[in-house]
Amino acid sequence: MTIQRIQSGHRMSQAVIHGDTIYLAGQVAEPGASVAVQTRGVLAAIEALLATCGSDRSKILSATIWLADMADFGEMNEVWDDWVGGRDAPARATGEARLATPDYKVEIIVVAAR
Repeated sequence: MTIQRIQSGHRMSQAVIHGDTIYLAGQVAEPGASVAVQTRGVLAAIEALLATCGSDRSKILSATIWLADMADFGEMNEVWDDWVGGRDAPARATGEARLATPDYKVEIIVVAAR
């Protein structure tokens, strides 16, 4: 099986496809914005990457969500729930972590089928 790397750079690729499985790098959005704005931006980036890989959000298998502060869990979930829309919900885990910069409040990592 071949491995295809999407938007590959010196350090990392934004997506890697192996067979019919797509692995996305952690996606972040506009630093300093609210958790809701960042979550919307991250989800838009995920949708765009999945489209580039020949997939879409209905084929997400799992999502790992990192929040800089678990106090933002409810605000992030409001955006997430609206985006998922009550269908095709993936397996999901959410945790708190120190992200790359204090301006990032949410980062989402996705694995999807093609």
